[in-house]
Amino acid sequence: MALGDLMTSRFSQLSLAVSNHVVEGNGSSSDCHEDDAAAAADLASQRRDFDTASTSSYANAATSSATAPTSMAYLPQTVVLCELRHAAFEASTPTGPSDSGLVSKWRPKDRMKTGCVALVLCLNISVDPPDVIKISPCARMECWIDPFSMAPQKALETIGKNLRDQYERWQPKARCKVELDPTVDEVKKLCNTCRRYAKSERVLFHYNGHGVPKPTANGEIWLFNKSYTQYIPLPINDLDSWLRTPSIYVFDCSAAGMIVNAFIELLECGTSNYTGSARDCILLAACEAHETLPQSAEFPADVFTSCLTTPIKMALRWFCTRSLLHESLDCSLIDKIPGRQNDRKTLLGELNWIFTAVTDTIAWNVLPHDLFQRLFRQDLLVASLFRNFLLAERIMRSANCSPISHPMLPPTHQHHMWDAWDMAAEICLSQLPSLVEDPNAEFQPSPFFTEQLTAFEVWLDHGSEHKKPPEQLPIVLQVLLSQCHRFRALVLLGRFLDMGHWAVDLALSVGIFPYVLKLLQTTTPELRQILVFIWTKILALDKSCQVDLVKDGGHVYFIRFLNSVEAYPEQRAMAAFVLAVIVDGHRRGQEACIEAGLIHVCLKHLHSSMQNDTQTEPLFLQWLCLCLGKLWEDFTEAQLIGLQAEAPSICARLLSEPQPEVRASAVFALATLLDVGFDSFRDGVGGDEECDDDEKSRFEIIIIKSLLNVVSDGSPLVRAEVAIALARFAFGHKQHLKSIAAAYWKPQSNSLLNSLPSLANINGTASGNIVSSQIGPLIRVGNDNSAVVRDGRVSTSSPLATAGIMHGSPLSDDSSQHSDSGILNDGVSNGVVHHSRSKPLDNAMYSQCVLAMCALAKDPSPRIASLGRRVLSIIGIEQVTKSVKSAGSSARPGEPTTSSPTPFAGLARSSSWFDMNGGHLPLTFRTPPVSPPRQNYLTGMRRVCSLEFRPHLMNSPDSGLADPLLGSGSGTSERSLLPQSTIYNFSCGHFSKPLLTASDDSEELLARREERERFALEHIAKCQHSSVSKLNNNNQIASWDTKFETGTKTVLLQPFSPIVIAADENERIRIWNYEEASLLNGFDNHDFPEKGISKLCLLNELDDSLLLVASCDGNIRVWKDYTVRGKQKLVTAFSSIQGHKPGVRSLSAVVDWQQQSGYLYASGEISSIMLWDVDKEQLVNSIPSSSDCSISALASSQVHNGQFAAGFVDGSVRLYDIRAPDMLVCATRPHTQSVERVVGIGFQPGLDQGKIVSASQAGDIQFLDIRSFRDTYLTIDAHRGSLTALAVHRHAPIIASGSAKQLIKVFSLEGEQLGTIRYQHTFMAQKIGSVSCLTFHPYQVLLAAGAADACVSIYADDNSQTR
Repeated sequence: MALGDLMTSRFSQLSLAVSNHVVEGNGSSSDCHEDDAAAAADLASQRRDFDTASTSSYANAATSSATAPTSMAYLPQTVVLCELRHAAFEASTPTGPSDSGLVSKWRPKDRMKTGCVALVLCLNISVDPPDVIKISPCARMECWIDPFSMAPQKALETIGKNLRDQYERWQPKARCKVELDPTVDEVKKLCNTCRRYAKSERVLFHYNGHGVPKPTANGEIWLFNKSYTQYIPLPINDLDSWLRTPSIYVFDCSAAGMIVNAFIELLECGTSNYTGSARDCILLAACEAHETLPQSAEFPADVFTSCLTTPIKMALRWFCTRSLLHESLDCSLIDKIPGRQNDRKTLLGELNWIFTAVTDTIAWNVLPHDLFQRLFRQDLLVASLFRNFLLAERIMRSANCSPISHPMLPPTHQHHMWDAWDMAAEICLSQLPSLVEDPNAEFQPSPFFTEQLTAFEVWLDHGSEHKKPPEQLPIVLQVLLSQCHRFRALVLLGRFLDMGHWAVDLALSVGIFPYVLKLLQTTTPELRQILVFIWTKILALDKSCQVDLVKDGGHVYFIRFLNSVEAYPEQRAMAAFVLAVIVDGHRRGQEACIEAGLIHVCLKHLHSSMQNDTQTEPLFLQWLCLCLGKLWEDFTEAQLIGLQAEAPSICARLLSEPQPEVRASAVFALATLLDVGFDSFRDGVGGDEECDDDEKSRFEIIIIKSLLNVVSDGSPLVRAEVAIALARFAFGHKQHLKSIAAAYWKPQSNSLLNSLPSLANINGTASGNIVSSQIGPLIRVGNDNSAVVRDGRVSTSSPLATAGIMHGSPLSDDSSQHSDSGILNDGVSNGVVHHSRSKPLDNAMYSQCVLAMCALAKDPSPRIASLGRRVLSIIGIEQVTKSVKSAGSSARPGEPTTSSPTPFAGLARSSSWFDMNGGHLPLTFRTPPVSPPRQNYLTGMRRVCSLEFRPHLMNSPDSGLADPLLGSGSGTSERSLLPQSTIYNFSCGHFSKPLLTASDDSEELLARREERERFALEHIAKCQHSSVSKLNNNNQIASWDTKFETGTKTVLLQPFSPIVIAADENERIRIWNYEEASLLNGFDNHDFPEKGISKLCLLNELDDSLLLVASCDGNIRVWKDYTVRGKQKLVTAFSSIQGHKPGVRSLSAVVDWQQQSGYLYASGEISSIMLWDVDKEQLVNSIPSSSDCSISALASSQVHNGQFAAGFVDGSVRLYDIRAPDMLVCATRPHTQSVERVVGIGFQPGLDQGKIVSASQAGDIQFLDIRSFRDTYLTIDAHRGSLTALAVHRHAPIIASGSAKQLIKVFSLEGEQLGTIRYQHTFMAQKIGSVSCLTFHPYQVLLAAGAADACVSIYADDNSQTR
């Protein structure tokens, strides 16, 4: 299977495993047609349910609980917030590809070369040394020459020449010098010459001592005197002092181990004359200290040298005598093997290739990692000698002789890979006679590599990080050299690298890097996808490869691939990732990619994805943006190219994409376009002439406006990038923002507040529709935000202008009405206010930025709030945080406790400044009434806002960063203190994970989900068909004192475990197991508790459930692992309500969650209902509530997608369906007796989408069926004037209501009262407070009730108590 297919099938299986929104369908390949069909059928039946207006009774709507449509309707398939970004956003500081540490261990520390070879032969042919007694017949061959076949001197020279040729075959560029039967002086001269020539390269010293005595115990080798009448000893330390380091010695003589021992002693006592810090000496010796060389005639006399320099010939000759072929094969044919060693298509070349693969594999599997790197990867000649040394060990051990080395190697002569070599050799030798006879005969390649790849594939199917690594890895490397096996080898290698960082590290340590780098020069189309995949995996581990890629021009390969339309988008995303790593912080890479036109390629694809209606692969868009951002990050030339290519407007369009990662990446790309200038060099730096300041300001305005649109995005990932972008902007425009910020806090009484009373007049003169936009429902400006500034002037009706009018001119101390309008109409007419130093933008823009920064400093996500505070510190606003935990105190941003007007409250006055694209900033300050200004601004501000902002005391307007933490050092140190973006590093994590295989735990998750679905369906059937018996005080199964000082505000029962979750006014959450009566966990929702929690919901209740906590100010926080003490983690946090009505004191948010659609509905003291897609973490719609009153209760249907009901303060009820064109399905006013707020609302159990239950504070409960024209078909007067809570069971025909008079009543859907629960005096004789919350268990008849006295009780009907 080609990797492309492998990847597509993988992606399609993924989408199945994660079962995406059912509504959208989820098949992306033929693998899942059947599932598609099933899903479509389910969907169709669900839709039929919806479309038929039959008023079917409860029972026949759900005749069989196990039928597909019912289970689909009751058991939603949607799973939200389980992406990589939700793992631990708050805690994580993700790191991208590393460029140091562990990863660069695989790189050979310093590549080396053996530059000089000194060959010393002491043969003294025809004179045997005194300590040798030779047998007969005896080994005679030296370098495959019989010394007695010619005159001694000629033989000596021929042997010397042959040895030189043998070495030159391994290292053609090395200079070889031969000394035949030399004296000590000649050897000294040879060594000094070699070292001088080699400089710092390695010198090889080869000593053949077959014609002299054995080395001495002191470690001396023997040479001759001039007249050959004496043997002269040469101490090893002399030799070492001449050759110095780095060096490699080969000693081919009997008792060679003596020399090795002496050398080791020398190294250990450090008496060497060499004074360098590190000794790099390698020794190869033919035998141990007590051994003599083999004399058997089947071996050459220099068997050790022959193994080291002519391994194939030696191996085959040795094997031939032991093989079954020895009778039929003439050994002399071995010398006639056709072909060349470096041509793998010939017999000799293939044998050499297989031998290299086998010896490499043995070494890699047996040697420690560092030793393998040093001996087999650092120096080509050393590597060849050590590969051949393994052969010498095998052959010579068969003759009871043990070659030794320093550093010492473990024994390898019995490694099972030698069997594979023997088999390959036998197959090749069997063809030899016919090939020698007929030179044109076809040579049949060995199956060795095919079989080894199959073995590797078997390992891939069963291996893992915790098992022994695949021993075939070095062979896979060798196979890359061959065209016929290359594709298969690359695909298998890709699968291996996909197993994780450890696999990439292993492959790199084997030496894969130069091979895959070289392959980028091939043009074979079928290799492109897999090569891109392999490089993705390598760069996800080690960023330092960027240098090699640029040096070899590899970036062009990836740009070409990125631009090819036939590749899958996921693979092109990988190419974009590779290019992003190439340019990440690497100026040479940035320059090379700009020359190759990468900016235009990326922008072209972004632009075309906007044109197409089809959904572009989000990963591709994300990486195009990240690649662009990294390309022009801190690189002015690239920024100018991007600006001229309209990059800001292209990237800005991505800010409404459904995937948070794409939006965050687009913000990153826009942010890196902002020039983080210093005032000293903002004018005309490096090529700024091409792009004049007006032009630059125009682009800056487009960028900032785009960013302000997403400052209240639902995803913390996006908001974090916006905060970082605003920090860059604040850095570049520090002075202007500081003066604006300072103006807000100026203590002159005539400054800002004096202009507030005249605000209405200004608005009147400037534009009529600003006032209406502030008072009426929020007007959403269309998508073309750039149009506001494009034509060179700011239209006065735009939110920009409003802010300008609002906040007065910071450049003048007495910003009267006149100066306000003046700035707006004159200064901004060309988009900028002229200023002597850097080019400022208009003040309206600065005001909006300051507001946005303040909003970010109060973000519900702690990480973003701290980023926001850092941004404010750049513009000189310090923030004092007081964490107040006492009950009743308002200690949270946005909940004012005083009516005194303050500059800061004034600052946040307008709700329309952020009306663009429906993104409304969650600033919740009260509108200041017009009254004489207070003199003490700071105390007023402190009372308004618990996160207090105050300007720093600035010595001079130019004092750099005002924050004492940041100091005012030099520009560069200041810049390094800017908060760093995390989206790039976070996104890199995607490619570190396995991309081709589904995670192992998915089966376990599916099994658990099936079990829960079975449990749910059984219990749903029980709820539907069994009549509910009485529920009263006797049915209490548990009671829990939560110890909340302010009483229980809201309560929730977990569906699949006996757990109850409760929360109080101070946003403390406690989780209790009611069967074991034990507290599991307790934590604070956040550090600045205020108005309490309005709702607890479970997300993904059939899977790993998440706890959604909605605060009364509309802030949503979602927690995971919340039942484990101290282990709770914040998954995401956002403000669900934006743009509340003027003059509103508190938001009293109401929210509800709909698992089917993945939507969160939120409203409160605002004139619309916010519709959030929680999976996309995006505000998808703002539905006008069509009423002047605020919403007091909200309920979404748990079986019908997109349907929800709202109850209003004036007693009216409206039903909405987001699929209907105008959203509102019907409006009615059931509570007519007295106009009281709707306290609770809910859909009646079953598949009937038109039946609603609504309860008002007056105490009446109304049953409505919106398809009949009568307003209500049943009314229950439950409690007189004191109803406080309503609960409707999801599946059983039962509802419950609670009152302020400590009373709970339970009714059937027919209105029959099933029971009354009276709260008793507790044993402490406390009076119990009013019932504050009621909730039913989703699948059992269990009722949990919380009261104002911190007590939570759980009641079960008689049937459930058997549980």
